[in-house]
Amino acid sequence: MLYPELDTPCIVVDLDVAERNVRRIQGLADQAGVKLRPHTKTHKSSFFAHMQVAAGAAGITCAKLGEAEVMADAGLDDILIAYPLIGAHKMARLEALAARVKRLRVSLDSYEVAEALSGAGERIGRPVEVYLEVDTGLHRVGRIPGEDALTFSRGLARYTGIRLAGLMSHAGPTWKAGSHAEILAFARTEAGMMLAVRSGLGRPDLEISVGATPIAHLIAETPGVTESRPGTYIFGDRSLMGLGLADESDCAARVLTTVVSYPVPDRAVVDAGSKTLAMDPHRDGGHGHVVGRPQVRVARLSEEHGVLEFAPGLPLRVGERLEIIPNHICPAINLTDRVYGVRGGQVVAEIAVEGRGKNT
Repeated sequence: MLYPELDTPCIVVDLDVAERNVRRIQGLADQAGVKLRPHTKTHKSSFFAHMQVAAGAAGITCAKLGEAEVMADAGLDDILIAYPLIGAHKMARLEALAARVKRLRVSLDSYEVAEALSGAGERIGRPVEVYLEVDTGLHRVGRIPGEDALTFSRGLARYTGIRLAGLMSHAGPTWKAGSHAEILAFARTEAGMMLAVRSGLGRPDLEISVGATPIAHLIAETPGVTESRPGTYIFGDRSLMGLGLADESDCAARVLTTVVSYPVPDRAVVDAGSKTLAMDPHRDGGHGHVVGRPQVRVARLSEEHGVLEFAPGLPLRVGERLEIIPNHICPAINLTDRVYGVRGGQVVAEIAVEGRGKNT
């Protein structure tokens, strides 16, 4: 039986695989002379953030202020919050956070956020370093490359409590790419857009910061980029497998689950539903990859049930344990308070997910 000392459903992380993934991407960044600033929204755990920094990461990226506070509590002191912050509550928290870390940066794309951050900088007695987010194709947040980004950036000069430190983007469209060539073309175009903005501003000192795991291994092929912010690379997931950038052996995190029902010859049910695997879609359908059982499809989820479908007669039994690689590991991690570190098939650690639910 897989990990009989653990109750299911739960998430297990092969620490040897996670460390190997961290070393690989850190090595590629080091060879390219690019800072690695991994995104902690994937693991939401100071244990893994310290693993990344120990391997050579220049600092960390957080999705929300709450995540950054958790990481600062654990001694991480070079933090980028890649999210626009607005409101009195957040400014008070940001000022408190800035007082206890070595470096703190925040992204923005509006003058409203710039004004709020400038006020915070004036109150703490030093400018808040900011990254301008540039929309390179995701069409979520960010200024439009070209004149819009240039005009906006120049307008930031009137806010004395902030200092423009870099330009950043998120290569979200690469998750839907159809080939390696398409990913590389996007990465080069993305870098070119931001370099053009930097050149137009006459600010060669600005960081050019790119995010998304699908482009992390291409960092040497995107000249001009100075910082990379991948997240999923540490654990892997079915989405990375679908892009051909990982296989089962590269996916460190799996949901350990038990077959609780086998009512008909072509369907079984496991105890991992949407409250464990999350509901993120996949280009090929289904809700996860069953390790070692490619013929099994995680066909649908309800809150506490995962419905497996397969050809009739699959040798499966009630009580059997399976491992499922989620479609998207980040929201799956956010559904649990802890993960279990394993090595060589043995449970060796219980690891807190301190950032779980820190969504403010």
